[in-house]
Amino acid sequence: MPFNFQLLKAQWQSQVIAGLARDYEAALPVGAWPNWVLGNHDTSRIVSRVGAAQARLAGLLLLTLRGTPTLYYGDELGMRDVCIAPELIRDPFEKNVPGMGLGRDPERTPMQWTPGPNAGFGTGKPWLPIASDATAINVEVERHDAESMLSFYRALLLLRRTEDALCVGTFSVLELGPDLLGFERSQEGRRFTILLNFSSSAQRTQLQVTSAAKVVLSTCTTRRRGATGSDLLLDGNEGVVIRNTD
Repeated sequence: MPFNFQLLKAQWQSQVIAGLARDYEAALPVGAWPNWVLGNHDTSRIVSRVGAAQARLAGLLLLTLRGTPTLYYGDELGMRDVCIAPELIRDPFEKNVPGMGLGRDPERTPMQWTPGPNAGFGTGKPWLPIASDATAINVEVERHDAESMLSFYRALLLLRRTEDALCVGTFSVLELGPDLLGFERSQEGRRFTILLNFSSSAQRTQLQVTSAAKVVLSTCTTRRRGATGSDLLLDGNEGVVIRNTD
């Protein structure tokens, strides 16, 4: 499977992402299967690229687009790039041409498992330094926090695995406002509407939904799940998944 790296370099704007998804789907031959990559070892981590406020939105996008998703280790925790002192640089790119911003060490630091020494990554000295926020951003802490990034990803993955519409369903982009991205996933009468607010300001949208439509997942921990009308107000940086069964 050839990786589709469009999300790695794209401007983080709703209309840009909508255009990428629409054009990619249109270019695929009948029966072809898409894929999307949100992060990898050659690119700054998603939190460092788009900011902590938009990082959950990015995860929601990745796991609700049609196709196979690729998630880089630690992004499900909210890990960020780590500043590497010159004497600790390991990447040959940075060593050969220093100062040109080609170094990839910042996104290659060890996985943060625990709040303990070396973030739980073995007893020896790791090849790169641990992030300063590793005592809070790690698997052990986040797995017990219902509002953590890890808990959000687990809830999102569970929803994706239990709903065929989100896994193998059809895909269509919705026409919304300039700061909003929306699309629908459908499969055998099960239909979901995904709405993403790329703005830090609240945005109101008009929806084509049934009377039984319900918000089943939100990036915002204060959002109450349940029935929604055709007029929905999204908080700044919020994304929602709406079950809109026909």
